[in-house]
Amino acid sequence: MIEFHLDSRSGVSAYLQLVQQVRRALRLGLLDEGDQLPTVKDVARQLAINPNTVLKAYRDLERDGLVAPRPGVGTFVTRTLTDNTLAAHGPLRTDLQRWLSKARRAGLDDESIEALFMTTFRAASEEDIA
Repeated sequence: MIEFHLDSRSGVSAYLQLVQQVRRALRLGLLDEGDQLPTVKDVARQLAINPNTVLKAYRDLERDGLVAPRPGVGTFVTRTLTDNTLAAHGPLRTDLQRWLSKARRAGLDDESIEALFMTTFRAASEEDIA
């Protein structure tokens, strides 16, 4: 089961962070078709947020065809976002962990690492388009 967390410094709304976390879990194969999401009540209590925020996230996921509510039972995954490249994740994750260790040894903090990664990622994406 997925365990949600919120980053108040991200500038991203709480409901959107929940949506992104579910989508990420679906893409990485951490959630499978038929898996149950935590109840709205449990998520709201754990994160100390309004239950309507969780409902909004779950409704967005439902609208996208990723989850479906079962009244009185809960919300369940109806499809995943995994693709045929899932097998490549292991080696890539290992390479990324090595890179993160190297960045930390170079003295970069989490915020600097994220900034470096995102700017490099965006630049590479723009090169792919051009």
